[in-house]
This record gives sequence, structure tokens and C-alpha cells, in this order.
Amino acid sequence: MASLTVTRGRLVFISSQMDKDVPMATTGGLSSGHLEREAKALELSSLTQAEALEIGSIAQAIGLERKLPIAVEVRMKDWIVFHASLPGSTPENDWWIGRKARAVNLTGRSTLHERVLAEEEGIDWHKSKGVEGELYAIHGGGLALNVVGLGLTGVLIVSGLEQVADHMLGVEIITEYLARKGEQL
Repeated sequence: MASLTVTRGRLVFISSQMDKDVPMATTGGLSSGHLEREAKALELSSLTQAEALEIGSIAQAIGLERKLPIAVEVRMKDWIVFHASLPGSTPENDWWIGRKARAVNLTGRSTLHERVLAEEEGIDWHKSKGVEGELYAIHGGGLALNVVGLGLTGVLIVSGLEQVADHMLGVEIITEYLARKGEQL
């Protein structure tokens, strides 16, 4: 399993230790257990419109600083509160964003978590959920914005990089947001 540590909004360590819980290869070498623990660590104390905009602004600033060809979006359920298509992104990124957002809203978990879980279980995710691949995507980059005690309240979506990189950028964005609020080191 890839061991991922994010501190003060920065990815600072990646290890390629194998996860004993995962007997088969999964996307990014990750396990659903790891992604579940990650999601718990990224829970928010609240999510208002202003806070959703701040998360989007952090995403945009990081993307511009690094010259990433991404589109980013923050939703509160189905309401699009923030969207930015950075230089190098394309209209196709918006199609991916919609598909990833629907998957997160359906399950309450990150798209990468759903993908890895399906790989671990050896199932066709779309068939098991009764949804079409044209409308739902379990490619990394869709992250649930869960509020403690409330559950799914919003979605952060990143599109434009390789799927694990989309996911990790989302993790970094939420971690930076939590650090700014003093909720995570």
C-alpha cells in the first residue's frame, strides 16, 4: 500500500509498503481501509457556502501556482458553489467532474475509495449500484466533504491529472483548508 502523509497541506511522504489487508493489486496500491481512515481524518467541523468557496479558492491557488491543467469544483450536494477551469483544462474535465460528483453523492465516499473497494471485492461497481458509466465515474478526484455528525455535505472534485494524483491533490487541498482553520497540523 502507498502510505501517504500530508502535513500542513503538503504531501511529504510516500512509501510503497504493501498493505496486508489487500491480497490483490488495486489502483495506487491503496486499500479501502486506508482510504476510510483518510476520509475520517479529513472530516470538517462545518461546511457553509463561504467555507466551500474557501476550499475552492485553495484548490485554484494551488493549481495556478503549479500550472496544473485541471478543473476544480466544490459542490454542496448538487449546488455548484465554486468552479474553475485552469489553463490547460478542457471541456472534457467538466464531463468527468459531473460523473465523479454523482458517484460521491450516491455513496458518500471518495471516487477512489469506491474504485479500490470494487477492485478488492472483484465486482463491477456500475452494475452493483445499478448506474451507467456514462453518468457515474469512480476515477480518483471526487472527494466527499463530510461534516462531523452530519455526514456528506459537499463534494470537492479535481479533474485533469492521473486519477491517483487527482485524489492526492484533493487530499492536499482539504488538509490545507483544515490547517488554516487550525483543525489539523
